[in-house]
Amino acid sequence: MQRNLIVSSPDVMMGKPVISGTRITVELILEKLAAGETVEQVIEAHPRLTHEGVQAALAFAAEVLKGDVVYPADEVVA
Repeated sequence: MQRNLIVSSPDVMMGKPVISGTRITVELILEKLAAGETVEQVIEAHPRLTHEGVQAALAFAAEVLKGDVVYPADEVVA
């Protein structure tokens, strides 16, 4: 994973993880992809974002979810 592409600072986007050198949050990337946008559409909307940045955001999210926390899912997400 490109760990150096994801950074977090209390001074940028309230400490949320962002793509290095931008104010584009991992959360925003995930929301757009989950809403059905393609990687190309997300990058087109955010020209400072790269394919590597999107991949880093996905890898970061996967790594975070590997923690020992259980996330209850009351509804089935299709």
